Amino acid sequence: MDTKMRNTPPLFYWTVAVLLALWGFVGCYACYMQFLHGPDAMGPATTYDRQLYASLPAWYNYCYAVAVGTAMLGAIGLLLRASWSGIAFLISLIAAIVQFGYLFVFTDILMKKGPAVVLPFPIFIILVAFGAMCLAVYAYRRNWTS
Repeated sequence: MDTKMRNTPPLFYWTVAVLLALWGFVGCYACYMQFLHGPDAMGPATTYDRQLYASLPAWYNYCYAVAVGTAMLGAIGLLLRASWSGIAFLISLIAAIVQFGYLFVFTDILMKKGPAVVLPFPIFIILVAFGAMCLAVYAYRRNWTS
């Protein structure tokens, strides 16, 4: 039997947990739309976007699903004050790095669209994933989760 006493998390914990849950929901919705509509999920796609999407390996979308799904689970874990939320966010971070790493290393998207257009949002996504993981670890160390 675990006798570890949970401390009450501060307001910022709950605020960030709710924001992460909303972020996770939006990510899951975007992933669902990509599975449903392919390159046209975010609006009318160019010929290049269609060719790029068609050239991606079969596992690419599933990696996206793992990234957003585990981010959503991690946020739910924070809301439930569950200690496993950090593991979920770690898996999400790794999946996002694999997904974007493949896109930037093994395709020509950076040359075709340019780093200023392509990199900002993926960098933001990676930073949010890292921050969420750090919050989960911090919460565990402060006994806000168990």
